[in-house]
Amino acid sequence: MSKTYETGHPKNLANFETLISFVIGFGATYNPSKTAIHLGNMQAQATLAKNAISNLNLILATHGNAVVDREIAFKPLQKLCTRILNSLKATDASLQVVDNLITLNRKIQGSRASAKVSKEEKATLLAQGKEINQVSTSQQSYDSLLDNFDKLVKLLASIPLYVPNETELKVTTLVALHANLKLKNATVVNAATTLSNARLTRNEILYHPETGIITTALDVKTYVKSVYGTSSPQYKQISALPFTRAK
Repeated sequence: MSKTYETGHPKNLANFETLISFVIGFGATYNPSKTAIHLGNMQAQATLAKNAISNLNLILATHGNAVVDREIAFKPLQKLCTRILNSLKATDASLQVVDNLITLNRKIQGSRASAKVSKEEKATLLAQGKEINQVSTSQQSYDSLLDNFDKLVKLLASIPLYVPNETELKVTTLVALHANLKLKNATVVNAATTLSNARLTRNEILYHPETGIITTALDVKTYVKSVYGTSSPQYKQISALPFTRAK
């Protein structure tokens, strides 16, 4: 689905509600044999669509907050790992051990765990209800950071000479940090799954080829045209209402 199409869903719903209002105005002369375009069915569909879009908006906010929390939690990691490396270098650890840590630190420094868009751009997109599909590259980056940081912490735990006095550099502190980062990452992953499912639900209600509100709206137009005629004022009331299927 096109990212720029996200704002089209509320517009389709608004037009569907306008269509319902016109149908109510037709009164008893609107009497289709097809159950799917009965007024009651249309009103029920509108309610389902409103609830689905409202629920999606809430989930978008939750997902956005989780993404921001993860970014904040991971932001100090690369500088922290540089401090850890310097702390190990200040001990009598062998060059081979230091080299092993240098390799892991290099991987952590090279992993990109930031979105391609700026925070301001991301906030604007989320506020507009637009999709941000950067899961594959961004998520792999965070997974890579977590894996390499876990290896780094386990390596430190195996080095008897690594006993820093600074609390934030101690192995116990780093173990707790890794657990927290892992939790932050899992929260985003779970929120993304919930968000994806909410979009599927919304799309099913709006765009199912047989039962979606777009199909219902087009069938209503066809029925009204058959009853009142193409040039009738009734048909003219609704014929210009645009309904666009998801791409």
